[in-house]
Amino acid sequence: MAKRGHNEVKESLKELTRIFQPKDPRKFVRDYIRKYRITGGYEDELTVLVEHELGKMRSSVG
Repeated sequence: MAKRGHNEVKESLKELTRIFQPKDPRKFVRDYIRKYRITGGYEDELTVLVEHELGKMRSSVG
């Protein structure tokens, strides 16, 4: 994945995480990868990104 494309995927995933607030980050990322046809090998990295974003949201609420 090109650097610019990779950043766009990350930003898109962060925004969708804020909107949907998924209960299961791994399933959310798998569905995202399947729907938008992201090339393989990024599932773990994107899952960590979703978990981090959810953590930031939870810490800002409390």
